[in-house]
Parts: sequence; structure tokens; C-alpha cells
Amino acid sequence: MLSGLDGVAKLRDHKRKRFSSYDRTGGNKDYITVKAGETETLAEMKGPGCVKHIWVTIRTDEEWYLRKLVLRMYWDGEKDPSVEVPIGDFFGIGHGITQNYVSAPLQMSPEDGKGFNCWWPMPYSKGAKITIENQGEMDVASFYYYVDYEEWKKSEEGLGRFHAYWNRQNPTDGTSDKGVDNREWMFMGENPVGEGNYLLMEAEGKGHYVGCNVNVVNLRKTDKFNWYGEGDDMIYIDGEKTPSLIGTGTEDYYGMSWCPTQEYCAPYHGLPIPGGKNWSGKITWYRYHVEDPVYFEKSIKVTIEHGHANKRNDDYSSTAYWYQTEPHKPFIKLPDVTERIPRK
Repeated sequence: MLSGLDGVAKLRDHKRKRFSSYDRTGGNKDYITVKAGETETLAEMKGPGCVKHIWVTIRTDEEWYLRKLVLRMYWDGEKDPSVEVPIGDFFGIGHGITQNYVSAPLQMSPEDGKGFNCWWPMPYSKGAKITIENQGEMDVASFYYYVDYEEWKKSEEGLGRFHAYWNRQNPTDGTSDKGVDNREWMFMGENPVGEGNYLLMEAEGKGHYVGCNVNVVNLRKTDKFNWYGEGDDMIYIDGEKTPSLIGTGTEDYYGMSWCPTQEYCAPYHGLPIPGGKNWSGKITWYRYHVEDPVYFEKSIKVTIEHGHANKRNDDYSSTAYWYQTEPHKPFIKLPDVTERIPRK
């Protein structure tokens, strides 16, 4: 399955198809309304094919609607969704906010990041279904969308199914800094096998992990050096008790260096929200393993320390993405709306 410039000249037998919110009367009411407490089906396909692009923009007066609208995707008639993520987080930035940024698979585009785009390919063999549920208290007045997909004559062998999982730990279970030297609290201690790490994703089956975006709210109030990172990424493959992939620090995992404070976005790694003075407030970073997927045959568990040796007590949330064979291990139940609301 070729994509991008590398495959643009290849002739195919596919058909281009689309579901969208266009006005069926020919007028300009090119949106749907999603009533409070209800679920709308955005697209439902039959037979083999592949979703190639999703675009969404939303108008509503509901506060924190980006965490209250839940996007779900189902492949090949499955009952448990392979994607179940608050819509803002799915498109790459949490905290219940929008901001202009660019990565290869996910983008938030002007005006003010309210144009959401997804380019992850999502193949299926028997059909697919994409829904949006409004778990807020107000109707979404205008929900505009495209789902651009290919209709195939036959399924392609060896293609995993796309998955996305949202998690939050608020706050992480760190240790107290009271009466401890700041350097010792920030940089000292041991955690050789990753006990207490923050969970990014966990799956069973054969597949490959393709990355995540992570949102941190720095909850420590201090004038001392207050870097939120220093946590190592640790990835356990096929039932390992000790991870075979271990990193050297949070910013090292997302491809940067020396406790970055500058906004930066590249195709596969970025820091669209770098935080305030002394790394205060809200931070968002991403790392997408498009060119370097992490493969697994039986299972995978992707984690990262919250501060060195898991000492920090911050608000963490994340969305992880991967491809795998079906059936997949059902996700942990998505937390209730009250547990998803961002900090102001």
C-alpha cells in the first residue's frame, strides 16, 4: 500500500469515495447537528477499502466540547471499537484546546487550529463504521466533516487495523519534594524495570506501534528548576518483564534536547505547546513512528516515566496509535466526562 509522493504515479483499480456533511438539498446547510446524549454515524462502508483522510470542524457553545465529543471507529463488523478517543485529543492536541500545528499524520489548521485533519490510513476488508457521540449537555449546532476513502475490488493481505487509545492519570502518583534537595528529587533514584510508569498503550496480537501525543499540566508550584520531563520511555515487547527499548529522557524520546522551551513542529515529532516560564502550565508533545514502527508479534506495552524514577505528580493525558491484527484486546472503559475535563 503505497502512499505519498513515493506512490503517487502508481495506477490503481480503486474508486475514490466520500461521506460528508453536505446539504442534501443543494443549499448551504453543510453540517449536521449532534444532539446532547446522542450518537451520529459519520460514515459506514461495505466491502474492502481504506479510509485515507478525515476532516472535521465544529461550532458549539459547549465548554470543553473537545473532551466531551467521543470519536469511535469500527472495522469489519467488530463490536468493540478500535478507536475510542475524545475528538480534540485524537487530532493531536489535548487540554481541550485547538492550536495551529502540523505533523505528517495529524494537523490542526487555521482558523486557530479549528480545522482538524487526519491522514492515518485505515484499511478494512468487510466494512467500516465511524461515529461521533456527544456526551456534553448542549447540542453541537454545526458539525462539518469529510471522510475520504477508497473502495477496493479485493482486500490487501498483511494490513493491520488502525487503533487509537486515550488515557489520563490526574495526577500521576509521584513522591513528595518536601524537605528534599531539588537536584536529588529531580534527577536521582532508580527505576530499572519501569514500575509505576505512565501507560501510553497496551495491546495483544501482532502489529506495530506508530506513536503518540502526550499532554502534561505541570502541577508543581515552585521557583526552583521545574522541568516536567526526565522520564524515560520504556517499551515492553511480547511479554517482557524488563523492557527491551529504554530511552534516555522525555524530550529525547520526542526528538528534542536540553529541556526545550521553544514551540516546534516537524512531520514525526514536535512540541506545539512548550509551556510557560520554568515549564509551567500546559505542554503538548508528539512522536510518530511512521519511519520507525515498533513491531510486536504477541503483545506490546508502551510506557514513560513521569519525571525521573516517577517522582513527579502532574496531570498526564495521551493518545496512542498503532496497527494490529484483529480481534484486539478491548480497551479499558473510557473515563466519564467529569474525569476527562481539562484543568483551566
